[in-house]
Amino acid sequence: MLKLEENVSLKKYNSFGIEVFTQNFFLLTETSQLKELYSQYQNRPIRIHGGGSNMLLTHDYEGLTLVIGTKGISVLREDEQSVFVEVQAGENWHEFVLWCLKQNYGGVENLALIPGSVGAAPIQNIGAYGVELKSVFHCCEVFDLDTQDFKTFTKETMHFGYRDSVFKNKYKGKYIITSVCLKLQKTPHSLQLSYGDIQKKLEEKTPTIQHVAETVISIRQSKLPDPKEIGNSGSFFKNPILEKKHIDTLLQKYPELPHYPTPSGAVKVPAAWLIEKMGFKGVRDGDAGVHSKQALVLVNYNRATGNEILALAQKIQKAALEQFKITLETEVNIL
Repeated sequence: MLKLEENVSLKKYNSFGIEVFTQNFFLLTETSQLKELYSQYQNRPIRIHGGGSNMLLTHDYEGLTLVIGTKGISVLREDEQSVFVEVQAGENWHEFVLWCLKQNYGGVENLALIPGSVGAAPIQNIGAYGVELKSVFHCCEVFDLDTQDFKTFTKETMHFGYRDSVFKNKYKGKYIITSVCLKLQKTPHSLQLSYGDIQKKLEEKTPTIQHVAETVISIRQSKLPDPKEIGNSGSFFKNPILEKKHIDTLLQKYPELPHYPTPSGAVKVPAAWLIEKMGFKGVRDGDAGVHSKQALVLVNYNRATGNEILALAQKIQKAALEQFKITLETEVNIL
């Protein structure tokens, strides 16, 4: 019988560093433990944690917190151009990117230094600097919480969108991702260099995937705080996608507003610009604050509670609705 820990602090299991407690706790180290765990405790609430980097905890949890800690990376098959790599859900995403660079496998270099676990990556279709996970995703294995069986989701059944997948909508809370299979490139690599800062930094080099990753890491470190030094979950809000009529109205008042057309005909605007324009960049309310270098990042300076950070986020959302008629959606999950 699997043994649960009791009354465990989750402070070290969430990148905001919020001090909340869970009634019971279990660290999953083998995928096979899932069937036994759910057969024993299927009548009690169970909450899943990956790397804890995309959540804001606001209260103690009167249930079982299951942290996915499974490890392992293996090559399933390869040909002259591609390699299919299976990664266990508990692997750290950035450590996996570094592994790929060492093997000279391309496709994830633009996603370097994104916090969190591999298992969480497909749920919100992580993306950065012109690349999204869906560009390399092949399939993932999941555990069905209803049937307690394992099944596979292909790229076609994931319904990926901007920071979105089927696991954030139709199947939210119904499956646990246990492993992810990615299709990566062997040489020659097809590099994504469209992001302005990457182009500028690499214009004097013949770029490689290693150069791209180093550049991305440098950019992120210059803009984003390290969760080990100051609690945060990276980008707190999604970049809004607006209808053309809406953006045209805003540009009349704010001609300097950055905006980027999307394939659908809508227009994406940077949430960080909106937040800074409203005067929230660097604002601090107790130990909850908006980062001084990146307005999209909310931070815990020391002992902020989840509710204090949430209150600040809601203040920003209210101001954005009043000033820009824009509803800022959270990228971070509020629990």
